[in-house]
Amino acid sequence: MTVAAKAWKLYPGRPGQRGPSELVLDDIELPRPRGQEVLVEPLFGCWAGNIGHALERKPIDVCRQRREPWVVLGNVGVVRVLELGEAIDDLVPGQLMMLFCASVVDEFGYPILALGYDAPGTMGCMATRMIIRRHELIPVPADTRHPLPRWAAFSGASITAWSNWELAYGTLRLQLDVDELARPWVFGWGGGTTMVELDLARRFGCRTVQLSASAARRALIEAAGITALDRGAFPDLHFDAPRFAAELDYRRAYLASELAFERAVAGITEGAGVNVFIDFIGAPVHRATLKVLARQGVVTSAGWKLGMDLSFLRASECIARHQFVHTHYARYRQGLAAIAYAEAEGWLPPVDDEVWSFDTVPELVRHAAAGGGGFFHVFAINPT
Repeated sequence: MTVAAKAWKLYPGRPGQRGPSELVLDDIELPRPRGQEVLVEPLFGCWAGNIGHALERKPIDVCRQRREPWVVLGNVGVVRVLELGEAIDDLVPGQLMMLFCASVVDEFGYPILALGYDAPGTMGCMATRMIIRRHELIPVPADTRHPLPRWAAFSGASITAWSNWELAYGTLRLQLDVDELARPWVFGWGGGTTMVELDLARRFGCRTVQLSASAARRALIEAAGITALDRGAFPDLHFDAPRFAAELDYRRAYLASELAFERAVAGITEGAGVNVFIDFIGAPVHRATLKVLARQGVVTSAGWKLGMDLSFLRASECIARHQFVHTHYARYRQGLAAIAYAEAEGWLPPVDDEVWSFDTVPELVRHAAAGGGGFFHVFAINPT
């Protein structure tokens, strides 16, 4: 006997198609769970960058990559356990869980492919019911004092940030002890994941700054105890190597913004430079990031929003002892550690006041693509 559900489906892109694809709401039939499978009822999901990547087919068409006729997206959220496969003995029906999107992992538990994105045979939480495997679920703390929509957002951005910060901060401390550098300067390019990682850095005693061109988002950044720097003060800070070489006006405008940025950072840090720069943007800001990085500094990333190819002069980076950290989500035990810390310390993302309903998901897609609201857009599938 199967389980009936509804799901927002993404179909393969058409040749020559331009612009984001549309999601299609349709009926689906799910099998009863077997072995390590779990039937769950999604409660809240949260917009994630990989949803936008999938809709825009950048860098891949996930349907064609997976060789599947359609895909259900959404790997950040909270679900309720409904039914268990016979091989599971540590969960009970009714238990609240977060999605843990490390679907395909290596021998040490580090993620390779993500649930509800590029992992074949998986589905995300943009459905009224979903089948998921035990290792793709991680518990919400029993009797949690924090709202479920915030845990939904936490399951993606905050677990990613925890793993990335653990390695970046550890790398810095291998070079400079606390008695040598008591309060490092940590800056960040990017959105919600950058903000929660900077909030974590702040809690570790660091001085933190995030750049944003949005006044509304700068207010959120400041509310988290992080200094907000207006990205609009450097309007041409978007490096494009071919244009830089060929267009004099572009080169002059870029250099003016880069110099203004260097002066702003020098003023904030009193000439010390940035000890850890969290960069989830990539190529357009990479050159400027290196310009303001202190000696023994760390550039760290868990994303590649605007460019995957980077270049630098190895000799200069060796002499400066600059370190480059790259992570992708987290190991399961890192997720457990992040959850325990968040429950105790209140380190959870600030979600938008508006919670989108399941039938307005296409409107949420357009809202997120336009950069509306804050950093974390939550949608309710089966709200409690």
